[in-house]
Amino acid sequence: MLIKKIVDFFVSLKLTVVLLAFAIVLVFVGTIAQADEGLYGAQAHYFKQWIVVGAHFFGHKIPLLLPGGYLIGTLLLVNLITTHIYRFEFSTKKLGIQLAHAGVIVLLVGQLSTDMLSRELQMHFVEGDTRNYSDSATEYELVFQSGDVLTAIPEKSLKPGGALTTEKTGLPFTIQVKQNWHNSDLSFRAPMMQNAPPLTANGIAASFDFQKLEDVKAMDQRNVPTAVLEFVTPAGSLGTWVASDWAGDATLVTAVRNGYAQMGTGMAQKIGTLLVAPQAIQVGGKKFSFTIRPTRVMHPFSLTLLKATHTTYPGTDIPKDFRSRVRIDNAQTGEKQREVEISMNHPLRYGGYTYYQYQMDAGQVAEQAGRTPSSVLSVVRNPSWLTPYVGCAMVGVGLIIQFLYHLIGFVTKQKTK
Repeated sequence: MLIKKIVDFFVSLKLTVVLLAFAIVLVFVGTIAQADEGLYGAQAHYFKQWIVVGAHFFGHKIPLLLPGGYLIGTLLLVNLITTHIYRFEFSTKKLGIQLAHAGVIVLLVGQLSTDMLSRELQMHFVEGDTRNYSDSATEYELVFQSGDVLTAIPEKSLKPGGALTTEKTGLPFTIQVKQNWHNSDLSFRAPMMQNAPPLTANGIAASFDFQKLEDVKAMDQRNVPTAVLEFVTPAGSLGTWVASDWAGDATLVTAVRNGYAQMGTGMAQKIGTLLVAPQAIQVGGKKFSFTIRPTRVMHPFSLTLLKATHTTYPGTDIPKDFRSRVRIDNAQTGEKQREVEISMNHPLRYGGYTYYQYQMDAGQVAEQAGRTPSSVLSVVRNPSWLTPYVGCAMVGVGLIIQFLYHLIGFVTKQKTK
């Protein structure tokens, strides 16, 4: 019968061996590929996919077809569950083995749900700033603001040569994507140094040149996307514009301003002002301002950075402690003016998120440079964070029970002899 063949296939030990062999190959290939694709790129390409098509191997792209991490994990989970149901004997004698296998099932389910549901975000602020949102470290969005209405379009939807129509976006114009660079660099178009025509005469492109860069590989670096867009209405084109995260991310704007500090404080300030100059189009009597920025996740509460502290060991510049004192305000729960400290080994767990101290620009170095102390918190949301602990505990208890069962049986037999 067909059903019996399907069941026999999923309870087969051969399937387990084949899947484990594929897992070994996938881990090997994915680990080697990190040198070319970076950690996050390799995770997305090999382990967070159902099917892997093509692979990078020592600087070369090779044709390869493999089951991805999601497919291997799902099939192993089905294999283990069906075997648990159809093969294992539900008895006191097998209680420990049953509990251990159930723990492995919990671990597999937890890992799959963690990959699909967890999010890694960041919160950037300087002393005195209040944030009720966190930014993604790897994902970006093209946002349009008209009054109080905000429309966000994922940056990955901006396919070069493609078009986003009103039906897709809800905006009263079509977005023609001329270029979309996942990573880019910019340079100020200073007088007598304009080596090439601007990408467009509109907006920030009149003052800055943008160039495409290869995606970054290091974990302490990030991509900065830039897109060249044309906005079209039934009445005609509204021109071609450049939307860039260089202008949408306050941290990058500060970095650009500091990068031109050698030209003088006044010039650096002017360059920063030109970079954040609002870009907007008029459609149907409404004004739409736009930019590209890291994808935001809004929170029903806010954090205010009160004090950023960076201390070093006496007589050295070796970091000793990073510490952010923040104030929590939550209108939903009525919690106000609650002050807590977040340090390197003491995260804040609040509202389903965990806030870790990640980076900081404070202390004597920032003070001498005239910079306002700032802090970066790593924000993690993982609804399945308990499953590894539960699964490991079940496996451990199961093995102990099984060991004790056989030990007691052995000792009892020895006494009867």
